[in-house]
Amino acid sequence: MDTTSIAGMWDRVFGTQPDPNQWLVVITAVVALAAVAPSGVWRLSRNAVTIAHEGGHGLIALVSGRRLDGIRLHSDTSGLTLSRGKPTGIGMVLTAAAGYSAPSLLGLGGAWLLAANHITLLLWSATALLLAMLLMIRNAYGVLTVLLAGGAFLLVSWLTEPEVQAAFAYGVVWFLLLGGVRPVFELQGKRRRGGAPDSDADQLSRLTHVPAALWLVLFHAVSLCSLTGGGRWLLGL
Repeated sequence: MDTTSIAGMWDRVFGTQPDPNQWLVVITAVVALAAVAPSGVWRLSRNAVTIAHEGGHGLIALVSGRRLDGIRLHSDTSGLTLSRGKPTGIGMVLTAAAGYSAPSLLGLGGAWLLAANHITLLLWSATALLLAMLLMIRNAYGVLTVLLAGGAFLLVSWLTEPEVQAAFAYGVVWFLLLGGVRPVFELQGKRRRGGAPDSDADQLSRLTHVPAALWLVLFHAVSLCSLTGGGRWLLGL
């Protein structure tokens, strides 16, 4: 095996890349906001947040020792993650709590990598996570959306110039940070109108006997703190 090529690949993935221009960081933030704020665009872009949401449920289910049966993603941007194991206890609580926190925490982790100039590592890590998630998808629409997302990361990381990779990576991270905020407010609005009786917050309330409203406060805290901290990292503040 060519050790030179292995060393080159290692350096490519785990090495650092130059900081992008500040204007690019700001523009990607504006583009990400435009993908989150308008309701018409959000109905489409929310699919990416659902991937992160359900992926968070699945990952924590596995880490906590539960058996992951499958993940389904639907065209109305809803999703379902099925796992087996003890119906109560810390594993179930962490699994239920992971969904609304996952997009923001993934964005925060991505911002940390970008602040350390690991653009390529972020792209490859995201590709690997999406490919792993693909193995657990159990419906055609879910397969399509995860394939499209993973394919986008793969093509950008392999075929584009460093400037394009940086713009894509910063745009994705901004989107996760901003896109992690809106679903919590949407859930709060649904519950205020008497909807979403089986939401993650309500399931957590039944599991822990802590009011669902307090779980919503936690989700808000995670998303807003991640946006604040991640945004500062991205902007170099």
